[in-house]
Amino acid sequence: MHKLPIKLYRAAQVRELDRIAIQERGIPGIELMSRAGYAVFQCLRNKWPYARSAAVFCGSGNNAGDGYIIARLAREAGLSVTVYSVSDPEKLTGDALTAYRKFAEAKGTVVPFQSDLDIETDVTVDALLGTGLDRPVTGAYAEAIAFINKNQKHVIAVDIPSGLNADTGNIMACAVKADCTVSFIGLKQGLFTGQAADYCGEIFYASLAVPDDVFEAVPSRTVRVVKTRLPNRESYSHKGNYGHVLIIGGDLGYTGAARMAGEAALRVGSGLVSIATRPEHAGLMNLNRPELMCHGVENAGQLQALLEKADVIVIGPGLGQSEWASDLFSAAVNSPKPLVIDADGLNLLARAPFVKPNWILTPHPGEAGRLLQCSTTEVQQDRFASATALQAKFGGVAILKGSGTLVASDHELAVSTSGNPGMASGGMGDVLSGVIAGLLAQGLALKDAAQQGVHIHGLAADLAVEKDGERGLLAGDLMEPLRQLVNS
Repeated sequence: MHKLPIKLYRAAQVRELDRIAIQERGIPGIELMSRAGYAVFQCLRNKWPYARSAAVFCGSGNNAGDGYIIARLAREAGLSVTVYSVSDPEKLTGDALTAYRKFAEAKGTVVPFQSDLDIETDVTVDALLGTGLDRPVTGAYAEAIAFINKNQKHVIAVDIPSGLNADTGNIMACAVKADCTVSFIGLKQGLFTGQAADYCGEIFYASLAVPDDVFEAVPSRTVRVVKTRLPNRESYSHKGNYGHVLIIGGDLGYTGAARMAGEAALRVGSGLVSIATRPEHAGLMNLNRPELMCHGVENAGQLQALLEKADVIVIGPGLGQSEWASDLFSAAVNSPKPLVIDADGLNLLARAPFVKPNWILTPHPGEAGRLLQCSTTEVQQDRFASATALQAKFGGVAILKGSGTLVASDHELAVSTSGNPGMASGGMGDVLSGVIAGLLAQGLALKDAAQQGVHIHGLAADLAVEKDGERGLLAGDLMEPLRQLVNS
């Protein structure tokens, strides 16, 4: 097993990597298949060293070939192994047929799958369906998947859990819920966003010793976000060196959102944070966080002086969609300063869309649907395409929040896998806006601030749930972990 690569690929790109490795680099297909089977078997042994039996579920494609190799290796290692085939293995073709026949020659046991089978096994290997799946799973395959999910423990998926779309991360009617997945050659982008988190388990990677120049021949603009270290601070620096963030929001009854965004910007290192809010709130918002400078503004005219002093502007947290909100929104987006737009700022933008190169949009799927004039369901059908469409329509950087948050910029599409279900609570988006703005204020480029902000935000939530669990996590619980992370 190798460390997970940064680059991610679509299924068609991985097929091209396979083709180049086989046809142009002269690696026999059966050799790649054998390496894949060996990688999965090694992972199985490492993860469950005391397993004494294995059930291998095979389909009709190359994944089945991997499965038969895994079964043969397990049998040779002394495990009790049975292959359950959803289709007639004699109808396999190419390398998969070769792999099956080698297993059969070794006196391996193959049983036609039936849903009423009684199976007792320590480990189940899912080699039913591969990355080429492009339609809902039905028939015997759906029955086999349901059987695995209902009856089996310790499930390892070969390349991708059967039923998961390799490009979108969506479930094609049903999918195997694996404890771990071993992905080959090119990491599939669908393993890291959407519904995939509930199905892939721990993800491992095996390059199958494909030469590096093969990957250079198939460029990909999709990457995983990894945490990078912020620059060390000079001893003689002062607050003015680390930027001034202005948060605009907090309509009547909504003070919390702007206040949390402001504290988050401070916690990640912004030198100064001001909040422009309703005059009724200005004297109250910083009672328990006096470092925040709160200003009451009635209209865009009163906002101008604050806009001029700021280095970065956040508009949207608790903003509302009133005439007051619209007035402040117009003033903010006409400023030349870098912008982070969230919440009702996005809803106001959806009413009158335009393009700006120096802003970061942070919609959740519902807000993204309004921005793209489509349904939330359509947004989620292909999150990668939706994030790309947002960036193309509005410019700057577009973030599509959710499980496997995506960050789309001009030449790159990044996915962050940090975070957990505990983040499904109010105020998390406000904290994220403050984090991104605080990083922008310290000099990070638009793309870097968005990617690192999303990733650190999720990591902070992961740290916050370590002791007490996910349920009951509050947005305010992220503040101290955020400070730890930007200093580590």
